[in-house]
This record gives sequence, C-alpha cells and structure tokens, in this order.
Amino acid sequence: MIPKIKTFFFLSLLLCLSCNQIKKNKDVNELAKETSPYLLQHAKNPVNWKAWNDKTLQRAKDENKLIIISIGYSACHWCHVMEEESFENDSIAKIMNKNFINIKVDREERPDVDNVYMNAVQLMTGSGGWPLNCIALPDGRPIFGGTYFTKNQWKKVLLNISKLYSENPQKAIDFATKLTKGIQQSELITIKKDKVNFKDTHIKKAVSNWLKNTDSLYGGSKTTPKFPMPNALEFLLRYSYQFNDFKTKKHVKTTLTKMAYGGIYDHINGGFSRYSVDKKWHIPHFEKMLYDNAQLVSLYSKAYQQSKNELYKTTIEETLNFVAKELTAKNGTFFSSLDADSKNHESKLEEGAYYYWTKKELQNLITHNYTLFEDYYNLNNLGLWEKNKYILIRNSSNKEFSIKHKIKIDTLLSSIKNWKTILKKARAKKIKPSLDDKVLTSWNALMIKGYTDAYKALKNKKYLNSALKSANFILNNQLQKDGSLYRNYKNNKSSINAYSEDYATLIDAFINLYEVTLDEKWLKESKKLMNFTLEFFFNKENNMFYFTSNNDKELIARKVKVYDNVIASPNSILANCLFKLSLYYSNVNYNKIANQMLNNMNDEVLKTPSNYSNWLNLMINYSKPFYEVAIVGDKALPLTKKFLDYYNPNIIISGSTTKNNTIPLLKDKFVENETYIYVCNLGMCKLPQQEIKKAIKLIFK
Repeated sequence: MIPKIKTFFFLSLLLCLSCNQIKKNKDVNELAKETSPYLLQHAKNPVNWKAWNDKTLQRAKDENKLIIISIGYSACHWCHVMEEESFENDSIAKIMNKNFINIKVDREERPDVDNVYMNAVQLMTGSGGWPLNCIALPDGRPIFGGTYFTKNQWKKVLLNISKLYSENPQKAIDFATKLTKGIQQSELITIKKDKVNFKDTHIKKAVSNWLKNTDSLYGGSKTTPKFPMPNALEFLLRYSYQFNDFKTKKHVKTTLTKMAYGGIYDHINGGFSRYSVDKKWHIPHFEKMLYDNAQLVSLYSKAYQQSKNELYKTTIEETLNFVAKELTAKNGTFFSSLDADSKNHESKLEEGAYYYWTKKELQNLITHNYTLFEDYYNLNNLGLWEKNKYILIRNSSNKEFSIKHKIKIDTLLSSIKNWKTILKKARAKKIKPSLDDKVLTSWNALMIKGYTDAYKALKNKKYLNSALKSANFILNNQLQKDGSLYRNYKNNKSSINAYSEDYATLIDAFINLYEVTLDEKWLKESKKLMNFTLEFFFNKENNMFYFTSNNDKELIARKVKVYDNVIASPNSILANCLFKLSLYYSNVNYNKIANQMLNNMNDEVLKTPSNYSNWLNLMINYSKPFYEVAIVGDKALPLTKKFLDYYNPNIIISGSTTKNNTIPLLKDKFVENETYIYVCNLGMCKLPQQEIKKAIKLIFK
C-alpha cells in the first residue's frame, strides 16, 4: 500500500506543478512565434507581449484586465527608443505584466487596428504618430492614448490608469463610451443625392488656395517635418499640364529638384528616406520605406515624360537600383523597409549611422579632386548635421556647377561617378540597417506600378520584367480560390485577410500593367478584383468602401478611409479605377458608383484640396475631356510603346494585335494588315490615325 500512496502523491505533485507551469506559461512573452519583424524585435522583452488575436482579447475579458495596445513598425526610430527605455526595463515590465494584458501590433500588417486606435489618440490629443500606445478596457474600447513616452512618464501613466480602473471603473467606462462614439462617427460619409456638376473653375479655385500654403523656395509644404507627398505632387503635375498653370508647374519642379538634391535622397545608394526634419529636405528621418520609393518612382517617371529632365531620369534609375539591391526578394516580391537606426563604430545603435559622414573620413576617401567634391556636396554649414556629421546635399545643377568651376560637363559626370563608387565601397564596410523583410500586397502593388511607370518613361525592359515577376507572384500566391487576397507574406506564410487598400492598389497596378503589355489577363484580373471588392467591402447605403471586409472580425469601429495621405485613400483609388474600368468595359454601373463617390466627397475635396489630391484627379476626369485610346493591329505593341513617350494623364490605353479580344472598347476596330490608332471620348471616336503625332494632336488638355 505504501508504494501506491507514494506514487499517487508523486503524480499529484507532478500534476500540480504542471498546472502551475501552464498558468505560468500564460504569462510569458509570446512574440517569438510571430513572423512580423517588428513583433520579433520585442520577443525578448520582459513584458509579456501577446499578438493581436481572439485568444488574447478573450483573455482580457475573462480576467477583466485593461489592455495595453502598443503599435509601431520595424523601421521606427522612436519605437526603438521607447523599447530600450521602457519595454526592456524590468521594473516597468513588472507593472505592465501585473495590471495589463499587453498586445504588440505591427501597424503595417494590421492597419485596421492602427486606424482605430490612431483615430482614438488623435481625438484625445489632437495629433498622432508611432509608437502609438493606447490603454483600453477589456472589451477594446480606449480610455487613454499617446505616442512616445519617457520611462518616467510611462510609469506614471501605468500606475494612474490602473488605479483609476481599480477604484473607479465606471468613470473609465463612461469615458470609453463617449470616445468610442467619436471614433465611430469620425470620417462618417453620408450619401449626397443632389447631383453635382463638376467644374474646372472649382478645381482652379481649390488649387489656388492650396498653393498659398506651399514653400516657394524649397518646394513642398511650409510646415516641418516635410514629407514627400507623391500623389499630391502627381496631381499638381497633372493640373499644371491640363490647366496650363505656370505657377503650379514651377512649384512641382522646385519640389522634385530640391528633394533630389536634398539629404532625404541617398546620393550614394539611391532611394528616399521617409521625411526630412527641416524645410530644406536636408536632414532625413533615415528609415527607407517601400511605399515612398515606389510612389516617388512613379512621380519622377511622369515628370520625366513631361519634361525629359535628366535629373529625374537619374533619380528614377538610382532609386530602382536601390530597390533591386536592398528591397527585392529572389521570388520577385518587395520587402517593406530599412531601419532608421544602425550600429555605429562603437557597435551602438544610432539613428543615421549608416548614412552620415565625417569630414575626416571623406578627406581620406576622396584623394582626387576633394575640393570639387566638397563644394558639390556642400561639406560646409549647409551640409552640416551635428557634431561634425555631414549629410550630403546639392544646391545646383550639374550644368551650373560645371560653369562655376570651368570644367566640362563630361569631366564632372566622370568625377561624380568615381566619387559614388568610392563611397559605396566605404559604406559597404559599415553595418547595414535592419531589413523588414515582410511582403505587403498593397506596397508591392505600388512598386509594381512604380516599375511600370518607369518602363513607360525610360523603356528599360528590366523594369517591366520586375513588375511582371512581382505581379505574377501575387496572382499565384496571394490570391485565394474564392477571389480574396492575403495582406501579408513571410516565410511562405500568409495569415491576414487583405484590406480595401490592398485591392485598390492592386487593381490600379494591374490596369497600368495592361496598358504597357496589352495582355488582357491583367485587365480581366483587375475587373475580378473590383467585383470582389464591391461584394465584400461596399456600403450600399453611402456608396463608399469600408477598410475591412465583411469576412473580417469586427473592431470597435468599422472605418472608411477617404483622406489621401502619403498613400492615396483606398476609396479614391477605387473610384478612379471604377471610372477607368467603366470605359474599358462600357459598364454604366461602375461609372455611376465612381460619380456618386466623388459627389459624396465634393464639398470636402474643394474645401481642403491638399487632403484629397487623388479625388481631384477623378474630378478632372469629369470636368475636362478624357479619352479612350485604342491601338489595334499587328503593330499595336510597338506603337503603344511610342505613345507612352508622351505625358497624357487624361487617357486610358487599350490595344490588340488580333480581333480576338473581349474588351468592348476594342470591338469592331480590327482591320487586317493595318494598325490604327483610335482616339475616342465617351465611346465616340475620331477619325482613326496611323501616325502617333497625328493621334496625339486629337487629345486635348
């Protein structure tokens, strides 16, 4: 009997220890099993971080614990700072683990979560940014929020909020109720039944007011920090062309030139940083994002089509070299970003360590024509950042510089090439910033479009091949059998349903691909995706698109994104794509929806145009002539290629080398052994032409 009693006691003890271990395992940092580089950066924090999922959210309810929702992204400098100061601190972690359920969110993977809690913080504080730190009730409704906090500030917040919820929970609940109502009502769009006649005079007035807040000396806005706003500049480029507006044209040229000259642009490896902290575009916030570089390539490509400015061409080529080398996977997809921070010569993480130079190291590297180099890149007070750190910056064109120094332009260009080669080799010895190697569908779509636009402008087949490789990968891997998309891809895994942003940008990219390849596959896929978006994202009550699908789990608010920020809003992109697809497929319903969407937004667009630049693109489509160009015959592809040498923002292009196609726009236009260019407006075609220049003359601004 005794052995049996001992065995029973031993088994009971093991069981008890096992129970304790299970309980203990609940209170551990669980981020090591995630794929997001940002979440993995926090996997060794003493904070018991969890990922955003049903299990974690249910646990908060079960234990009636407040939730800390901390949102950031891999390349974020201040996210790293707060991690080092607070989330790696044992005493802070102890407070967080005792009183809260702690959730880390990658805002790039989960923009739906970020949208909601960013909106909450903006309502509470009047501003937002990352890291974004929200404290919410167990049901997810926010009661407190902000961005970066110092260690002492964060400790005080944690203690005060946990005390409030412990002693006076009703006060927290009442505040959360009011705030949540505000979140749900913000950006609320109502349908406008009165039909609007979109007029170019209204657009003129809106742009005139917009330009009052721009920087005439350095371009961009008058405010700092200064963000490149590619879709805003793309609209202004189009506006300057179609409205023949010299002032706007000058603003766009100044902005594009100063950005390409500035420190925000990497003069050694190519590519743009996210923004500059000063008005001169000199000192960047050093993280390099795929979405910025993708859209800036599109912008500079269109500007080059219009002006044939060599600076724009160089900027396109160097930026795409950077993307190919640093942000491209073997399978053709594109990674998300490079970090702002990297290790310096003391092996400590430092913002910009990879990019700045000291005078001494430059003098040691550039042993020939150093004085010329010093003047070209302004190693003086203009180029000085801080403490003998220099960020290369230009302030004159190559032609102006060669005249100033009385040297031939070819000699200068040879020197520049030599300088860059030397500095590339020197930089290669530094420790690179960390790479966020997750793949996001929408950002890849923007890069596909960037490569396609670069191909239009420069006719480099390599660029088209890169676009096609990524596009085919998305079709084969991110598109599911039911027609839906995945948002993310990493380590051969896709786990998040795509958002309207992903569908919108991919539809747009596929339409762009069709225009340069005339491969009907891309137009068909864009139409399929549009129909899926209409079925699962469309709100019939106001004719707008939700950010999340009907199949997604509901958050405390279902957002509708309409502001054109650094990336244009999914609603404005979808409205523009509906307009184009309505012309390709003679689809009256598509056009009706696009028109109603713009009608809903009309007042806000004209009131604050800088927030709605892509909506203004659509408004021009309805207020100025817009043309359908059909190129049909055995020479359709080479003629299309030549046609794209011209900047024509008010057209769509279709074409075929045979009469076998299903696009209504091409119906009855094929003539055996001939190639004709048809310029049409709302289905009414002018006399067909066989010469590009004659066809171009039929297109009016």
